[in-house]
Amino acid sequence: MHQTESNHFQTFYEEDKYIHLKNYLYNYRLRKMSVEKNLQYERYELMLEVGSGISPMITRTDRIIYTDLSFSAIKILRREQRIGRYVVADAMHLPFKAGVFSHAVSSEVLEHLEDDHKAIKELARAMKQSGRLIVTFPHRRKYFANDDRFVNHFRRYELPEMEYRLKAAGFRPMVIQKVLGPLEKITMCFVVFCFSMLQNRKPREIKNARKIKWINVFAPFFNWLNRLYMGPVWLDAMIMPRALSAVLLIDLILSEKPATKDGTITL
Repeated sequence: MHQTESNHFQTFYEEDKYIHLKNYLYNYRLRKMSVEKNLQYERYELMLEVGSGISPMITRTDRIIYTDLSFSAIKILRREQRIGRYVVADAMHLPFKAGVFSHAVSSEVLEHLEDDHKAIKELARAMKQSGRLIVTFPHRRKYFANDDRFVNHFRRYELPEMEYRLKAAGFRPMVIQKVLGPLEKITMCFVVFCFSMLQNRKPREIKNARKIKWINVFAPFFNWLNRLYMGPVWLDAMIMPRALSAVLLIDLILSEKPATKDGTITL
């Protein structure tokens, strides 16, 4: 999700003391579970995850390349993850040859890009014929609110327009799943409101030793609280109709390689 300038949450979480807090978040865990479930029986030749930031979706294979526009995010991820390879790259200009990847993941990335069409075409170009792509994205334009602006979203999507963008690049949807429901949207609006209020307070100088002590005490509680909250958020997503979903997942196959400028098909 880090293809544009850093958002407020990312600036907070990129501090070393807070890295693990981000990976405790209930919505990150639920997205990760959904992505991993769709790929659990797949055998990867080479996987690409675009916009991985410091919290990737795929963490159980070394046959993977993580990319992000943020050098600091890639540096932190490489230190923490220690498997796969790491490339600082723009999703709209991927530095890879055509037809390299058998699988790819783009989770909460496209909404951060000015030219999402170009990023999708770049994914298609870099993938092999019949390659698998997993995309998660914020659903429903009418949900666009303070939390979207806070994390630098350009847009939210309606499902038909996302399907159109993906099909235009040669992808064929196989599965569409609900990941997060309206409770997630309500929660994040409230969290962003509270976070904004805290940011607006006059900052105080706190010694680093006190910060470390605070995070060591708070982290287990934060982890437990997010694990507990995963249950009602997951249930909300499953019960509510897809039309109300805040985040959707599309599992796709690259059925047709995009044409080059001279009209030929890249194989």
